[in-house]
This record gives sequence, C-alpha cells and structure tokens, in this order.
Amino acid sequence: MSEPNAVATTGSLGVRLSWWLAAQSLVGLLIVSTLVYVVSSSSQDKRQAESLQQKQAIVNHLLGEVDAAGDLAVLRHKLDDFFLGHTDLRVRLQGPADRVLYENNFPAASTRPTRSIAYEAPVRIDNVPVRVLLELDTTADRVALTQLAWTLGISALLGSALISVGGFVLVRAGLQPVRGLVRQTDALDASTMGQRLDGRQQPRELQPLVHRFNGLLDRLQGAYDQLEGFNANVAHELCTPLATLITSTEVVLRRPHAAGAHRDVLESNLEELHRLTGIVNDMLFLSRADRGAKARSERVESLASLSNEVVDYHSAAAEELGVGFSVVGDASLECDPGLMRRALSNLLANATRYAEGGSDIVVNISRTPDRIELTVSNRGPTIPQEHQARLFDRFYRADPARADAVQHHGLGLAIVAAIARMHGGEAFVSSEHGLNTFGLRFPVAR
Repeated sequence: MSEPNAVATTGSLGVRLSWWLAAQSLVGLLIVSTLVYVVSSSSQDKRQAESLQQKQAIVNHLLGEVDAAGDLAVLRHKLDDFFLGHTDLRVRLQGPADRVLYENNFPAASTRPTRSIAYEAPVRIDNVPVRVLLELDTTADRVALTQLAWTLGISALLGSALISVGGFVLVRAGLQPVRGLVRQTDALDASTMGQRLDGRQQPRELQPLVHRFNGLLDRLQGAYDQLEGFNANVAHELCTPLATLITSTEVVLRRPHAAGAHRDVLESNLEELHRLTGIVNDMLFLSRADRGAKARSERVESLASLSNEVVDYHSAAAEELGVGFSVVGDASLECDPGLMRRALSNLLANATRYAEGGSDIVVNISRTPDRIELTVSNRGPTIPQEHQARLFDRFYRADPARADAVQHHGLGLAIVAAIARMHGGEAFVSSEHGLNTFGLRFPVAR
C-alpha cells in the first residue's frame, strides 16, 4: 500500500515542471503588468499636474490684464472664450467678501474623481487678492487606467496559460531521453547482465547518470559472477568430503564385524568432518565480515613480537621444506591480536606453500605518518597479473587443476582481506621477478 501512495504523492516530473513554469510565468507577467500600470499611473499624474500648471499660467496672464473692476466683464469674456470646450476643467474666481467673480459651467458630479489647485492670484480688486480654484475632472483618465489594469491582468493570465501549455509540450519532449533510458532499463535482467545503457544519444546532463548506472551494472555483474563462482566452489568443496564420508560409511556397513576397519573409517570421517567444520566456520566468519562486523580494538605494542609467535608456529613445516623466516621492522597498532595472528598465519602458510626451497620468507613491518604495513614476501613463481586481482576472492585458485584442494579449501586469503576490512584497512598483493608479496595496510589514527 505504501508504494502506490508514494508514487501518487511524488507526481509527474513533467507536470511539476509545467506548473512551476506556469507559476513563474504568471508571477513574471504580473510584475511586468504592475510596472506598466504604475508607470502609466505616474505618467497620468504628471500630465494632469502639467495641465493644471498650464491653465494656472493662462489665468494669471488674463488676470494681469485687468486694471479695474470694470474690466471684469472683459475678463469673463476672455475666460469663456479660452476655456470653451474644456468641459473637464472648472475655473472659479473669488474676490472681496468671497464674491464669485467668475465660474464656468462644470457639469461633473461631486462623486467624480478630480484634481484641483487653489491659490491667490497676484491681482487685487478693492485691495483684496483674487482667489483662484482650478479643478480638473480625471474621470476619463481613471477609466483608461482601469481598462489598462484589466487588459494587463487578462493578458498575464492568458500569457501564463499559453506558456504553461508550451512548457508542458517542451518538458515532455525534453524528458523523451529519460523515457528512452527507462525502456533500456526495462530490457535488463539476469539473462542480459552484459548489456549496458546506450548513452551516445543522450544529452550532456544525462551522461553522468548513464556512466554511473553502467558502472553499477559492472559491479553487479562482478558480484553476480562472483556469487555464481562461489556457489560452484562451495558445492565442489563440500561435495568431495561428503562423498568420502558416504562411501566410507557404506564400506563399513558392509563389514559389520571388522572393528579395526571401523576405527580407521571413523578417524578418517572425523578428519573430513573437521574439514567441513572449518569450511563452514570460515564461511560464517566471512559472512559476518561482509555484513560490516568490526574488530575489537586492543593496543599491540610490538607487531614484531606477535609475528615471531606466529613464525614459531610455522617453523616446523618450513624446516621440512627448507624455508627460513625473518622478521624486519616493528610498530605498534590498535587491533584485535587474535585476528591479526590469524591473518598473518594464513599469509605465512600461503608463502610457505609456494616458496622456493632454501629461500627465506620475510615478514616486514613498516610505518609511515599515514599508515602501517605488514607484508609477507617469498621467492617463488611470479603470479600473472590477471590472477592478482582475484587472489583474495573466496575459493579462487590461480591453478585451475586444484591440486591441493584436499588440504586447502581456498578461503585463507579471503579471510586475510576480511580481517583487513574489519580493521578499516585493506589487503594487497604484488608479484614481480619472482618476488611475491602479500600484505595488510592499516591507516594510522590521528
């Protein structure tokens, strides 16, 4: 139930982009429309103020020609002539005792919007300055401004709608490469692990995604191949001792009275059971390491001393092969001593098995400001480069014949690598000119 809800909540990327584009377009157009409206309104105010100033100058000029009260009739006639047809302008002159000297017809209602200016003219009648009122009817400008506002608003809405529709079409066209990748991804399954996404026709923004997805497929294929090989190796490793146990048991059951034979078979079976137990325990250990288990931390003051202990354990087997040991260098390390002994023991066993007779196996301990390295080197056959990268895989053997499969089940180096990871380090190998070096590298805590 949670997955459909999550899909419904997330929604379509194309729809979301279209809505965002429409919203941004609407906001942008509204901002532009608002600016146009404000500029137009400011221009109207400025024009109205200039018109009143011009009319004020004319009235002052006509009043300046009045020399006596008898000239008022002439003044009225001039004012009527000049303001004839200016139905949007009201002119009123007041003299002594608030007597109206002149007032033209102004049919505008009191509810109409007006703009006015009142002042005292520089003309006196009966030693009283003439007061002038100029009132401009701005109804036409207000209607024009209202129409402009409606026009801009409707244009912004229609423009954003058209942009959103066009944006939706463009977004769908822009997401076509993504749908192509989805179709390619749908064609991938376990039977086509070698197939990769074709990013040659993809836009530059999707190229990193294609490369990273193909890299993920490469890692998945490697893990899948390793798992397949692991399953085959596990079956091979467990099949041999199980077949031995079954065969020997059947033989004993056919000779029920041979007590000595029973004992020999039981001892042989016990060895095989121990070997099976070792394989199972090693696999469980590797499983815990793969799940991210961490090693306990204890300070080992001398890795050389710990190495000498492990060397003493392998000295008897080395003497039979004519191989010697030497430990060079020393360092202290925060680690699990038991796991460190086990890793070093596996490396020494591997080196002893492949070392040339009469040569020395060298355990070298080195320290730099950033890391500590513990290596085991031996003289022997050079390991081909194509095998070196897989030597730490489970059950991997460079020799496909598995000549030593009975004694060694191929988990030793995998356990070494797991122990290195549990300590936050890594295992590595190098082989040049007959010198084979396996080692552990640990970062130094700062």
